[in-house]
Amino acid sequence: MPDIKILTETELRALVPLDLSLVDSIEQGFAALAGGGVEMPPIVSMGIHENNGEIDIKTAHISGAESFTVKMSPGFYDNPAMGLPTTNGIMVVFSAKTGQVEAVLLDNGYLTEARTAAAGAVAARHLARAEASRLCVIGAGAQAKLQAEAIHLVRPLTHVTVWARDLAKARKAAESISNTLSVEASASETVGEATQTADIIVTTTPAKTPLVQKGHVKPGQLVIAMGSDQDGKCEIDPALVAAADHYVPDRLSQTRVLGELRAAMAAGLVSETAQFPELGEVVIGALPGYDAATSLTVCDLTGTGVQDTAVATLARKRAEAAGKGTSFTS
Repeated sequence: MPDIKILTETELRALVPLDLSLVDSIEQGFAALAGGGVEMPPIVSMGIHENNGEIDIKTAHISGAESFTVKMSPGFYDNPAMGLPTTNGIMVVFSAKTGQVEAVLLDNGYLTEARTAAAGAVAARHLARAEASRLCVIGAGAQAKLQAEAIHLVRPLTHVTVWARDLAKARKAAESISNTLSVEASASETVGEATQTADIIVTTTPAKTPLVQKGHVKPGQLVIAMGSDQDGKCEIDPALVAAADHYVPDRLSQTRVLGELRAAMAAGLVSETAQFPELGEVVIGALPGYDAATSLTVCDLTGTGVQDTAVATLARKRAEAAGKGTSFTS
């Protein structure tokens, strides 16, 4: 049996920081998905309702790649009250030639958080106005702060506004973002106030009732929805999705059953057969003449297996080059 490389969260954080090379890697994954060179089955998603938890299993194989990844990602939303992180997870890398396990990435959810943030940056790079500099973040958890960091890489920010149900947490998140990015940041008491002057609005919560309403947004703004990755979640008013000039999913087949599109379809506001260009298609040129300055755009990101394979591949290459990780012989 071949040796299995084991990489810890500490090693992976050092090997795969949230930087432009990670954003580029995730962008390339989306482009490959749009090009038809990716085998990616539907997400296996299961709720652990009695403990306010869930787990998603995602995978994808990029044609010609030497390996593929299976990612298991739990999210338990009462964990912070117990002093535990909300998200966790593990990635297992297999040989695409033999099916043998090649690596186990004990990232505790870090790689998922990083690649999710990088996807927000890909959306901002292709769908936000070139001069966009004001960000609104809905939510005050780890992903809210990471989204600000990622988007700052592609659209240098001058101000970040944070809204959360708990105003104290919103203020704490704003302070953290300000210290990390050296930009102005503040907390808002209402969603409408938070979104009013933003160029880009990112939602990062597990909400099951809409937070951002149609009346909160206007043309020229980009709304990036991150949190609706399971049936029943909904961060955005279905009427907003229906009214958008452009709706861009990461994977249309997923957003029809998991994302903000699901809620708009359930409300009868969008046809179940409606077609929309996916983010990867936009990356490779599916929206010629797109005018971000005059468009209200919604990008619906539910998280894809190709992102996990892309970030795991990047981590393995860097680990091999740096001689990191522990070899285990089964």
